[in-house]
Amino acid sequence: MTSPEHPAATGPPPVWTSFTGDRRAAPAGTEIPLVDPATGARWATAHQDPGAVDTAVAAARAALRSPSWGGLPQHARADLLYRLGDVLTAHRDELAALETRANGKPLAATRAEVAVLARWYRYFAAVAETLEDRSRTLGPTAHATIRREPLGVVAALTPFNGALSLGSWKLAPALAAGNTVVLKPPPQAPASSIRLAELALEAGFPPGVVTAVIGGADEARLLTDHPDVAMVTFTGSTRVAREIGARAAARMKRFVCEAGGKSAQLVFADADLGAAVAAARQGAFSAAGQTCVAGSRILVQNEVYEEFTDRLAAAVTELRVGDPRDARTQIGPLASAAALARVAGYVDDAVAAGARVIAGGRPDRPDAVPEGGFWYRPTVLADVPPEAAVDREEVFGPVATVRRFTTEDEAVAVADSLEYGLAAGVWTRDAGRAHRIASRLEAGVVWVNTYRLLHWSVPFGGHKQSGLGRENGIEAVEEFLQTKSVITEYGVPADPFAH
Repeated sequence: MTSPEHPAATGPPPVWTSFTGDRRAAPAGTEIPLVDPATGARWATAHQDPGAVDTAVAAARAALRSPSWGGLPQHARADLLYRLGDVLTAHRDELAALETRANGKPLAATRAEVAVLARWYRYFAAVAETLEDRSRTLGPTAHATIRREPLGVVAALTPFNGALSLGSWKLAPALAAGNTVVLKPPPQAPASSIRLAELALEAGFPPGVVTAVIGGADEARLLTDHPDVAMVTFTGSTRVAREIGARAAARMKRFVCEAGGKSAQLVFADADLGAAVAAARQGAFSAAGQTCVAGSRILVQNEVYEEFTDRLAAAVTELRVGDPRDARTQIGPLASAAALARVAGYVDDAVAAGARVIAGGRPDRPDAVPEGGFWYRPTVLADVPPEAAVDREEVFGPVATVRRFTTEDEAVAVADSLEYGLAAGVWTRDAGRAHRIASRLEAGVVWVNTYRLLHWSVPFGGHKQSGLGRENGIEAVEEFLQTKSVITEYGVPADPFAH
């Protein structure tokens, strides 16, 4: 267990305001304290001003129509994306520290996230250079050009647990397609998105191409309803995705979302149990379980159930919980007091229903977690009743459940029994079984003998209630384009009324 060592704050807390074109807005609206999850102490202040929405959208709309962006050739857009990747890399330490302050992820993890983000911008820069129109010959003198054009102003609504990384998943393909983007990070985690917008300007993007509005539900509704916003892309809970999606659909706007998940990992008796235990631990407890793709629902074949649970419990107990700024820390705090109460409630209810705590649970000694902040030990529950909420709902915390199964059919039926379908993992040495099960699982991503392997070139998104559309890969750029057919007759047009 590491102990927190927080440097003493010097000077007044930073103040964060929306970035609405070429500068930060003056402080206005509701003042929101930004709380460090590791200490529970205020480290900065944000200003949530609904008026910033109109200003940001107007700047984005003007940039879309300007020659400096709307008239820019594809290779020039690509050059800017390459440059933005370089600028983000140069500011890696600053951006990582801001993300850690916002959500409590260990600094080692946020540094790794920022370091790899440059690859997203470079990949989509390359894609931008390959976009081209298609043509059709319709007759001896008739020709059609099928154009793919930007949608316009895109509102990108991002979550607290990855405003910078998940914001970049939206921003990079949207810019590659020629759109302008208004980022809306949540009010409790705005800093990295404000800096992202500022760094885009530093990289050479014209003012208004990337803006950032601090806001919550009200600002999300204003952006979704705004007549000059053509598309909304969202990452967050399924409940909120349904609300925003309904508003977007009512206004005939493009809507892409990556929503909730309750991803299963299926461990068969012939699996490499050491690798499966390591991946189950990483898949369930990265970022203290505060990820939509957490593989926290672990299904284990009966023959190896006892061995697997014993090994997983031991591995999870070894995780180092502590100050996220300590390089040795593996698990940081939860993001808020509300998250802590929610997670504890799920575990308490499961135990009352008959589940066994085989690792973690509520702290049972003073040094179990650091003082201050929102801490919950990584927890594994075994023999969880199938009706328990902890095994069916998105906990969004460091809690994994382990259940038995006997046959392939049973494992697939249990894995597919929920409304979610974001991801799944399959652990087996039998290649035939792996392909057979992967084809049956109702999930947008299926990992075989690995977990949480994400790549800028591979589409990511959910089935069922876990989302609409795809992020990453060429498929992501297609989400941000609309098709226009231009048909030209070079001869005498046919007259159906001529005799």
